Amino acid sequence: MKKFDQNTPIQFKTGVHTLNSEANFNFQLNRVINWDGGRLEDVEKVSQAIRNSDDWKKTLIALGDHAMAEERIENAIGYYRMSEFFMYDGDPDKKKYYKLATELFYEYYESFFEEDAVTGKPVVEQFQVPYENVMLPVMHVIPEGESKGILLLHGGNDSYFEEFFFPILYLRQKGYEVYLFEGPGQGGVIRIQNMHFTHEWEKPVKSVLDYFKLEDVTIIGVSLGGYLAPRAAAFDKRIKRVVAWSVFPCFLDVIIGDQTPAVQKLFNLLMKLHAKAVINMIFNSEAKKMPVIDWGLKHGMYAYEADSAYGYAQKLKLYDLEPVADKIDQDMLILGANKDHFINYKMVGKEINMLNNVRSLTFRLFTDKEHAQDHCNCGNTKLALDSICHWIEGLKMNG
Repeated sequence: MKKFDQNTPIQFKTGVHTLNSEANFNFQLNRVINWDGGRLEDVEKVSQAIRNSDDWKKTLIALGDHAMAEERIENAIGYYRMSEFFMYDGDPDKKKYYKLATELFYEYYESFFEEDAVTGKPVVEQFQVPYENVMLPVMHVIPEGESKGILLLHGGNDSYFEEFFFPILYLRQKGYEVYLFEGPGQGGVIRIQNMHFTHEWEKPVKSVLDYFKLEDVTIIGVSLGGYLAPRAAAFDKRIKRVVAWSVFPCFLDVIIGDQTPAVQKLFNLLMKLHAKAVINMIFNSEAKKMPVIDWGLKHGMYAYEADSAYGYAQKLKLYDLEPVADKIDQDMLILGANKDHFINYKMVGKEINMLNNVRSLTFRLFTDKEHAQDHCNCGNTKLALDSICHWIEGLKMNG
């Protein structure tokens, strides 16, 4: 198999493309291109034909097969990986294509994980950290010169950590030591080891910090990590700085955040009344009309071990910063996006009002003029990473 040349410069793609009329399909297709190694020219040819989850699965697998036939391994990895994104729990192809993409990834980027003849160490070290009855996978990189600090990076609701491979290599070039890990509910921890999400993110974080004996850490949580990372910081003061790479005050509020105030008020009332049958009926009806709700509901029930829409909503109520916000006393950076289709960035006001005890608080809103308007600033990853580094270095410079 053709392998990646380690001397290839790290370059992030820039731009948000209009590829599909449905917002979530459109974002995920941009993610395929900007984060996962896909090609715009491939995706553009087929993107408009995707109308539902079955279309997505067939289309992405076909793109992967075509890329493999042409020995475009990087592209194939991205297509196979994302083909399973809209496959639901119980589909045997979900684990099959996850494993295929993962195996191809480690073969293609093999040189990064091999011991260097001079240093005796690989560029990227791999570890397995014990946590309850599973092992949390960790990638570790150190800069060639003096380190500017230690970063602990993790994803969110639907991430897998290979997706952040080039970001950690870039951060290494910027002078940082980085530990990248997958926790419960993410990547292979859920798909292979069957451990589902926990809102008590301080527990897996503690396992990682303990294992490597880390102190003075900046934690960076992406997407749902915008809740998870601050939550961990509330309980573990080895974390000195917090980057919430998404506005995320409360998961349930995020889910209903685009609804009118009247609808939100009604939904919250139904939750208080434990109106399980009514809530299930509403969600199931909406899921039949909207692919994003259908996916969100089915993925959520799988990832959070819920047996119904109501049960899922009850689980999401736990992912709320407010009960622990007063315990967060570190420096904190929140990154938002002005056209995020998942999260209304204006919710940051609620989040800011919770954080009464932080040492400092910075909010950075990225916009379409910067090509960073989408969820987690997928259209301009370099800008987001540079902004994080600038924030950290500014804090250290100012004491």
